[in-house]
Amino acid sequence: MKIPQAEEFELPGGEIAVLMVHGFTGSPASIRPWAEGLHSHGFTVKVPRLPGHGTSWEEMNQTSWQDWFDAVETAFLELKKRHRRIFIAGFSMGGALSIRLTAKRSREIEGLILVNPSIGDNRNFMKLVPVLKYLIPSLKGRGTDVARPNPPRHSYGRTPLKALHSLQKLWRIVQSDLEKIDSPLMVGYSINDHVVHPRNSEVVIENVASIDIREVIFERSFHNVALDHDLEQLVDESRQFIEDVLSGTLIRSDDSELIDLEFDSIVSGLSLDESAPTTYLDELESFDSAERYEGDNRPLPALTSIQRGALLGVTLGPAYIFLNRLASFDPLGVGIWPGMIALLAGVFAFFWQMKPDPDEGDGVAL
Repeated sequence: MKIPQAEEFELPGGEIAVLMVHGFTGSPASIRPWAEGLHSHGFTVKVPRLPGHGTSWEEMNQTSWQDWFDAVETAFLELKKRHRRIFIAGFSMGGALSIRLTAKRSREIEGLILVNPSIGDNRNFMKLVPVLKYLIPSLKGRGTDVARPNPPRHSYGRTPLKALHSLQKLWRIVQSDLEKIDSPLMVGYSINDHVVHPRNSEVVIENVASIDIREVIFERSFHNVALDHDLEQLVDESRQFIEDVLSGTLIRSDDSELIDLEFDSIVSGLSLDESAPTTYLDELESFDSAERYEGDNRPLPALTSIQRGALLGVTLGPAYIFLNRLASFDPLGVGIWPGMIALLAGVFAFFWQMKPDPDEGDGVAL
């Protein structure tokens, strides 16, 4: 391993397990303090190393998002053999992979925790990646985005472009997966993230089907919160979220529907006073029907010959101008003026010919 402490690891604990997923070009070392913090509260924590990560960016360029996702799903299935209740926690690109896994295995996952999730990047440079990957293998990275001084090395110093293009494909899939997420959700994001724009977290919150969403803001940390000033807040919020889900304080969407059905059943069984033949709302509805304006449904007035000619000028004038500009069409040798004259004359003639209908009377401005 070229990155220190980049190996995957598992911290055995209680019957509740948490699968944690690191980010793009990162390694398990990037989220180890977060994992150790949750383990200290009694949870079993497993952190796989994604293929191509923790070794070299050249090796990572030979992998794809499918390889990374397969590693996450394999780790989940291993946990599932020993633990009945499992939470998923993803950081950055690990958030995208966690969303994908939750969309695929929603019934098997208790809740989802995302920290600065990466599900897209609209910068102009990103549009060039599909072509650049054939010209250059990698670009220099921006370095560690951590506010705390002297963070441990946990990721590559370069960005492999073939792998980055594969990440772009994952983003498109994950964006369509959001509507499938109905599990309790915690989304934490840094307001001073220089790698993943906070808008990514907003998109997640706005598009998932979850009804219980806990939003957490980190004010003192940059992108990698697990190595930064807000580590303690991250661990505490994650622990509290897990405990609230386990206690039933936070529920998934379909559980809410069952509660609504039970409430409707109770209400339908209540005895209501039906002594009055009609209610005020019934009468109000009948008044509304009686007073509603249905319109006169009269046909549109026919155009005069002058108005039809005016419409022709309004149509052909711009066409003449367009052809003159685009194809140097100038049979009269006077530029765009024939088109301009036709357009202006058409507009003037059309509205000059419009006369009020004598049956209309005077209008009232409201």
